[in-house]
Amino acid sequence: MAGLLALVGGVEFTAGNEQQDRELAAAAAGGIAFVVPTAAARQRPDLAVEHASSWFRGLGVELHELRVLTRTDAGSEQLAAEAAKGRLFYLVGGDPGHVAQTLRGSRVWEAILGAWQAGAALAGSSAGAMALGEWTLIRARWPDHVTRAYREALGLVPDLTVLPHFEKFGQKWVESATAAAPRPHVTLLGIDERSAALWDAGGWRAAGPGRITVIRDGQTRDFQAGSAVAGLPEPRVA
Repeated sequence: MAGLLALVGGVEFTAGNEQQDRELAAAAAGGIAFVVPTAAARQRPDLAVEHASSWFRGLGVELHELRVLTRTDAGSEQLAAEAAKGRLFYLVGGDPGHVAQTLRGSRVWEAILGAWQAGAALAGSSAGAMALGEWTLIRARWPDHVTRAYREALGLVPDLTVLPHFEKFGQKWVESATAAAPRPHVTLLGIDERSAALWDAGGWRAAGPGRITVIRDGQTRDFQAGSAVAGLPEPRVA
């Protein structure tokens, strides 16, 4: 049975993330836990690993770095063999284009996916969460911060595009994301910072201090912590 999946809205490894991160820590069940700094490859991945490790240590989990920063890393048989043993994977935030491009179709991603399908927990925050949908959004043109273009992501959750930091700037992407949708009926998932959409065998639910916003076919629905989240596609579990 597939394990816990957490899509986090950003500002990970800080106070406010306790609800979802305690669930992730419990789901690791004392097994090997990895932080995956791919999205931060161009933005001090060492700091991302340090922050993640310090935060989860406070929750009783010792994180190990799965250092996948390039396509060469992602194709490594050794790193894939390490990943296959994992019980928790956390994809950090950073560059949404780089993380999807680096991991997609790689040995390491297939190992992570296999471990998750066998019951390991999997989380992504901001760019890491964006990569787990069918598409990720990148800046359409420089220096425009609002207009976004679609790129193929890892496809764990079909028909889904994640808009992180939703209460800050993610909500500004809705118009361009709707206009540029690659096909009808794309689901946009807005996630506030320090908040998460969690999936397990019982379906999707909201966690954290902020809102989870589902936008589909022109309709918008908001969900608060503790409530079931309706309107989201099920992950691909096989």
